[in-house]
Amino acid sequence: MQKEITSRTKLLDESGMLAVRGWARRNLFDYDRSLVKRRGRLKEWDFYQISDGRIMVQINFFNITIASAATACVLDLKTGERHECASITLGTKKRYLLPEVSDRPNVFDYEKGGVKLRFETTETSRHITFSGKAKGQPLTADLTLSFEKDDENITIVTPFKGMPDRFFLTTKHNCMPCTGSVCAGGKTYTFAPPSAFGVLDWGRGVWPHKNVWYWGNGSTYIDGKRFGFEITWKIGDESAATETCLFFDGKAHKIDAVDVEKFPGDGNAWMKPWHFTSSDGRFDVTMTPFFDNATGVIVLGELGMKTHQVHGLWNGFAVLDDGTRIEIKDMYAFCEYVVNAW
Repeated sequence: MQKEITSRTKLLDESGMLAVRGWARRNLFDYDRSLVKRRGRLKEWDFYQISDGRIMVQINFFNITIASAATACVLDLKTGERHECASITLGTKKRYLLPEVSDRPNVFDYEKGGVKLRFETTETSRHITFSGKAKGQPLTADLTLSFEKDDENITIVTPFKGMPDRFFLTTKHNCMPCTGSVCAGGKTYTFAPPSAFGVLDWGRGVWPHKNVWYWGNGSTYIDGKRFGFEITWKIGDESAATETCLFFDGKAHKIDAVDVEKFPGDGNAWMKPWHFTSSDGRFDVTMTPFFDNATGVIVLGELGMKTHQVHGLWNGFAVLDDGTRIEIKDMYAFCEYVVNAW
């Protein structure tokens, strides 16, 4: 089942229970954090990932109530050279609150301990700036992600079985060409179309303590048009909708559930080909990895986050809503497998 929401609706009712579930082509869900029942478990983040297939930049701000952090990472996907910066603040239930909207104009600022971050969203752009230090050297970013005013994204509400006061609301905004530059380790990296794209992972939710998920995402140009995909699965109850979608020329094309043919952790096969298919036959793609961005640890199986974010070249096909078949050839994209306990 793929339940599409087509008009504005409240996310939570007055008692803090989830009032709706399904997916939308824009964020039509009115999110009010004051209604969240388990306020101490609320997690909110704006996460941007930008790459041209060689240099990847991640800039993130999260507020998990007990703490908040502004983070940046610049990673060379060929050599593994990494530069990271973070500023952490404890006890932020009432401080550093992120906007309650994902795809309408908004601004968020953070400044603490020599780190400055700003996210500014307009009707046609997302401007990201960051400044701090990594390994004693400046780490700065000034990046603009562009899109058309009527571009569609995928926004989805996912419940958790047997837990009506827990939910995951997320927007994934693909196909945003990136211009700008990042400085790290004494080097300056510039980004420009057609190779550089950014994706926004915007999340608000109250989760169970332990979760796993797959998240795959990519954007490129095919036949002169912007093409991308968003595939996420395993987290939450997907009976109302799956977080799986194609994008072409600014429009969303909903597909059914996606899975990988073989768990890539079997035999530590992260760097072997991953074959993805959707249950409706509209997405059939193989990723040939070239870099595994393996990070994190789970302490005693109870606390932490462990990630294999695998980057590679994707080949196969996707089928749009009107039956048009898109041939995917050596497209740069990634898919990650995450074990989460926090």
